[in-house]
Amino acid sequence: MNAKRSALGRGLDALLDSSDIKNKEEDILRKPNRGGVADIPLSQIKANPDQPRKDFDKDKLEQLAESIRQQGIIQPITVRKISRNRYELISGERRFRASQLTELKEIPAYVREASNEQALEMALVENIQRQDLNALEIALSYQHLIQDCNISMDDIGERVGKNRSTINNYLRLLKLPDIIQSGLRDSKISMGHARALINIESQQEQLLIYEMITSKSLSVRQVEDLVRKLQNKEQKQSVKTTVKLPYKYQQFHNKLKKHYGNEIVIKRNAKGKGHLSFEFKNDAELESIIEKLLNR
Repeated sequence: MNAKRSALGRGLDALLDSSDIKNKEEDILRKPNRGGVADIPLSQIKANPDQPRKDFDKDKLEQLAESIRQQGIIQPITVRKISRNRYELISGERRFRASQLTELKEIPAYVREASNEQALEMALVENIQRQDLNALEIALSYQHLIQDCNISMDDIGERVGKNRSTINNYLRLLKLPDIIQSGLRDSKISMGHARALINIESQQEQLLIYEMITSKSLSVRQVEDLVRKLQNKEQKQSVKTTVKLPYKYQQFHNKLKKHYGNEIVIKRNAKGKGHLSFEFKNDAELESIIEKLLNR
């Protein structure tokens, strides 16, 4: 029996190099318990390249580092294993960075099984749920989830506890000019200011009011009033450019409707500029209009 077992062992060695078996055994012994907490060397962890937060306050990091020196890590970070003795951060980058400022060699971490997409999704969702991200960072996180993880706004809403309109309001911030997005990121303006500016169609006017906000420290209410007045002014100008059709063109309009049997739209401003259009409900009506026009 012993001879048979020995022969079987040699057969496996022939299929798998003995050094590979030894490496796999060592890896199993070294591998932290996935799903549990393990103490992992800081040197074996790399930051998440898709972390939405790019700027970390140095003073606050030092304060956190001092707390870690005194109390240790209270809440473990979350990582995923990407290769032998190498891990990638999923969440907890502030704790990770602060720990690097201390004399700690290891940090407690949850080890998760996750693909690249799953890791990105977990990192983004965890960041969105934090209270200290600015509005632009949240907006970029939503954009990453939609574009890179192919998650719908409704599904995102279920995962982070936000309704669709709230998510859409954040995404609309990304349509603002870069200089205004930078101001939002750097806390020169608030989310309320940015939401008011989104309602202005002209980028030039957006930038003009942005300069007024930063130079005169305008409140959100003041900006909303400015935007409302601007919109009312634009509406009045639009009404002025559309004037009532002269009588002879009204008669012409009625004759066209009677002849073609379709709704006819004539728009003309005070300078005589405008357009004439035919409305139709289906291809048959369109073909009838074309035939009548060609046979006139």
